[in-house]
Amino acid sequence: MFRRDVQSIKDLVMRNLRVQGLETPLLQKRLIDAWPTVVGEIIARYSENLYVYNQTLYVHMTMPSLRAELSMRRQEYVKKLNDYVDAQIITDICFR
Repeated sequence: MFRRDVQSIKDLVMRNLRVQGLETPLLQKRLIDAWPTVVGEIIARYSENLYVYNQTLYVHMTMPSLRAELSMRRQEYVKKLNDYVDAQIITDICFR
């Protein structure tokens, strides 16, 4: 008998994306899409122009008081977002 090297489709696709240099942009997109789920719909309603640059998530907040409160809890949201995508994508969040 011979032994088969069985791998999951997810592993094969992620390896292929990594080789092509597309894994990080895909994970960044997943992280941005996860924002309303992680922070909640009310906070997401006041969030605009989310983007990732140099491992920092930039979020434009339309409500200054909410921006101040979220700034105090940003490390908590960094951990939750990274856990959601199951990868270390961001190290900080900048609320503008």
